[in-house]
Amino acid sequence: MPETHDSAKRELYKNRRKAFVDTMNARGGDGGRAIAVLAATPVFYRNSDVEHEYRQDSDIHYLTGFAEPESVIVLTSGKDGSPEVTYFVRPRDPDREVWDGPRAGVAGVTSDFGATKAFPIAELATELPKLLEDKERLYYRVGRDRAFDEKVFAALDRARARTKLGHAYPTEIVEPGTVVHEMRLLKDDEGLACMRRAAEITARAHSAAMRATRPGMFEYEIEGLLLDTFRKHGAERPAYGSIVGSGPNATVLHYRSNDRRMNDGELLLIDAGCELGYYASDVTRTFPVSGTFTKPQRAIYEVVLEAQLAGLAATKPGNTLDDVHDACVRVIAKGLVSLGLLSGSVDSVIAENKYKRFYMHKTSHWLGMDVHDVGRYHLDGKARALAPGMVLTVEPGIYISDREDAVAPEWRGIGVRIEDDLLVNSGGHENLTAAIPKTIAEVEAACAR
Repeated sequence: MPETHDSAKRELYKNRRKAFVDTMNARGGDGGRAIAVLAATPVFYRNSDVEHEYRQDSDIHYLTGFAEPESVIVLTSGKDGSPEVTYFVRPRDPDREVWDGPRAGVAGVTSDFGATKAFPIAELATELPKLLEDKERLYYRVGRDRAFDEKVFAALDRARARTKLGHAYPTEIVEPGTVVHEMRLLKDDEGLACMRRAAEITARAHSAAMRATRPGMFEYEIEGLLLDTFRKHGAERPAYGSIVGSGPNATVLHYRSNDRRMNDGELLLIDAGCELGYYASDVTRTFPVSGTFTKPQRAIYEVVLEAQLAGLAATKPGNTLDDVHDACVRVIAKGLVSLGLLSGSVDSVIAENKYKRFYMHKTSHWLGMDVHDVGRYHLDGKARALAPGMVLTVEPGIYISDREDAVAPEWRGIGVRIEDDLLVNSGGHENLTAAIPKTIAEVEAACAR
């Protein structure tokens, strides 16, 4: 049967929709003259008639919990100011359901997903212009799906044509993310429960990888172990393509091939996390394939770990992601100078961006329903202050390419990144992924043969 929701889930989505509609209307100050149109993620084909795995648009799932493709959700206010949600969905079709599984249909979204009104998706062109009538602002994301843009613009044209009958129509289009993405940035209890469980499953996967890795194995064997652990413990899918990079591949930031044989004396960098309940985890650990760090590996690892701990300490309300990054950069710059990998004062290494030769990315991003989650990073041109309810990553690293001829050979091919998922709270932060081995002693113990 299609997914259904118990009363608690229905109340959760109802409350989220109310907050969205209330904010949307309050911004215009026009007492319910705004309307939002949200379209489902299209179905994409990987080849011939084989589809990619389908995942619903995060905004739609956040507001409704509805996961089916070929659907459109319209949100507005009723005459009494309460939210109204109109669904356009695939109708029930016994023949297709034999192949693709049950559909909710018009009756299902009414009974289980809070629809005020519901129509078959084929009636969108007829019904959407009516919904747009007497509205002043349309919240719609232009440009993501050009084919659907044309449908919305056609509906606007039809609504505009009825002005001679005394009806208004939207004359302003607003990005809906300015409302729903700001809601998603501050996690509610349901979202945090999913993220904590995703973190627990991801911790199991990383710990299992440390126990299993041996010289001579292929990277894809460990990738398979990660995916197996995710699914075995209830996660729907990986939150992103897993990075399992050994030796020189650990220095490639978005390495995805995962097909190299791992050798004794190398490091293995794993950047992998699962998705559960549409919420992501995102963790990186780096450990020795043989179980024991070499002296150069240990030296680099200690610098990255010290930097990450400095970043964690800076993660607290009132600080910004820039503060977190700057804390990590200072430790890494100092370490690179101390090890002789860079020359000059620490201040000059930072001011002249010399450290970017070995640490070229930012330290943090928002985390939530999307692995690089939504929500503005700057407000009024300034870095945004952290606040309780935000979740972010802290992930410094040092990457020394095996082609880096200007450094001594013992440093080449060493790549280390350490990443955790942090919830900002009133006391500072909660590390959701703290259970995963991270200190040198913890990592070597986890890798013990």
